[in-house]
Amino acid sequence: MTLLGFGTSEIGFFHTPIEEVGRILNEALDAGLRLIDTAECYLDSEEKIGLTVSHRRSEFVLASKLGHSFAGGPELQDWDRELCRLSIDNSLRQLKTEVIDLMQVHSCSAEVLGRGEVIEVLQQAQAQGKIRFLGYSGDGADAVAAIESGVFDVLQTSCSVADQESIDLLLPKAQARQMGVIVKRPVANVAWINGDQPPERAYARTYWERLQVLQYDFLKSAPQDVFATALRFTASQPGVSSMIVGSQRPGRWIENARILEAGPLPEAEVARIRSRWHDVAPPDWVGQT
Repeated sequence: MTLLGFGTSEIGFFHTPIEEVGRILNEALDAGLRLIDTAECYLDSEEKIGLTVSHRRSEFVLASKLGHSFAGGPELQDWDRELCRLSIDNSLRQLKTEVIDLMQVHSCSAEVLGRGEVIEVLQQAQAQGKIRFLGYSGDGADAVAAIESGVFDVLQTSCSVADQESIDLLLPKAQARQMGVIVKRPVANVAWINGDQPPERAYARTYWERLQVLQYDFLKSAPQDVFATALRFTASQPGVSSMIVGSQRPGRWIENARILEAGPLPEAEVARIRSRWHDVAPPDWVGQT
């Protein structure tokens, strides 16, 4: 995997035209992208990936998720055994591939995970050659339970300047078990972009509210420098294997990859950001699922 992967929720939820998706993904692959992450519930993102880059399947690690309803699927409860089984087969069809490199359990509670049915479905699909590795995508105590189960090869979790619980709670545990770590939302949904005005997207509101309290000095910099600092901060955390950042704009993945060519953020700057978090973050600033 590359340090910078591509997350595809945006191309699904924001209805990015298929022509643009093809351009975005193919130019990123040409530039060195090696991880594409999607999910059954990101509307038509799996289908778009299959239509645009399945002919280049050998060039990248393909990750998806299961656990929730999907277009054209049966009306069953989340985490139903049959729903999960059908979800894997549907993802294979949509993605136009014979095998998915990483199938992740998508924000599943420790209680549901502990029943064993979801894990059993994953292990059966792995034995059948439909998936290669098992992953858990989530945060907090549920992610701790997933790590400690010893079942999963990869953890996907939130980590950013506005979401640091995982740095102390999860990353050391994942490292100790030699798990790969994929970071979602490594730039906190760019929640600072509108300054003092809350973002229109409710999805970024929590991070915006936190940043109003954190008031990092670097937030006063030019927008491109703020983005670079945030991305490099997350890349600097021990144990991070890859970070997924999505975009609807051609060229953006390449720009982001170039930012990371500068290497990790200087230790002193990382320490200042971490110190500020520890000084002001209340206990309820937990990882955002």
